[in-house]
Amino acid sequence: MYYFNFRDLIILHKKRVKVSVLQVIHIAIIKQGETIVKKIIQNSKSLYLYTYNLPVRFIYINIIVMLLLACSSKKSIRSSQPIDVPIAREAVLATEQKEKAKIIQVVKIDQITSPVVDDTTFVNLYDYSRDFIYKMKYATSDNFLKTKVYDCEACYLRYQTVIALLKAQEKFQKKGFRIVLYDCYRPLDIQKKMWQMMPNPNYVADPKKGSIHNRGGAVDISLADLNGNELDMGTSFDYFGPEAAQDYDALPEEVLKNRKLLRNTMIRSGFRIFESEWWHYNLKNARRESISNFQWKCD
Repeated sequence: MYYFNFRDLIILHKKRVKVSVLQVIHIAIIKQGETIVKKIIQNSKSLYLYTYNLPVRFIYINIIVMLLLACSSKKSIRSSQPIDVPIAREAVLATEQKEKAKIIQVVKIDQITSPVVDDTTFVNLYDYSRDFIYKMKYATSDNFLKTKVYDCEACYLRYQTVIALLKAQEKFQKKGFRIVLYDCYRPLDIQKKMWQMMPNPNYVADPKKGSIHNRGGAVDISLADLNGNELDMGTSFDYFGPEAAQDYDALPEEVLKNRKLLRNTMIRSGFRIFESEWWHYNLKNARRESISNFQWKCD
């Protein structure tokens, strides 16, 4: 079976070609940022397009009328995946970009609770493991903004990101290392401040599109030995220069070895690299999740 579009039909018109019964025309309609493919099936007489005397626009009009009649009983469907409304501190509703930022309370407890929730639910990494080293840069003034924008060193991520990160941590620990956390989920309001300071998409995502950090699917990390001594990665976190790129190789052999260890282990654990930053890793398919803007406060 052959599939036709408008251009094909006009070519057929010029060449006197007969289109047989029950052939399908696929029309791609762009509507509200979404591609909807509708199948129009001819179920009666054959269609002839070879009348030279008819103007091309007449052919267009007839085709459009036919499509509208055939589509009149169809409804466009927009798929969406709901996110559970939070019922505890481990579960946080992802908000839309235009909504006012929600505030949640972070409560640290002695025991690890490890709640099992939906993959897309936001959870606190601290509830699942105490093996990570927290050096959340935006909870201090040691960042390119030169100001503290987080109330405390909390690492919120979607549950699916936490599971992948725990797998990576297990691999690192077997080799004598631990993950150092610099940044996890980032509220959209913070993303806007960063963009004002550094409006360069090579280093900071445009808040109009949103970052994977805003979706709870990205982490900024490094490595340390089991005693907490950080490995040399060649540059500091948030260094805006070519030396921070994943493929930059004019570095000491030890630095290249450390970066390779970090990169290869994270990739095997389900993450993707960010080319211009050795510390940034995105969970595969995390861009599918919605942007959020909730913020947290600590005791």
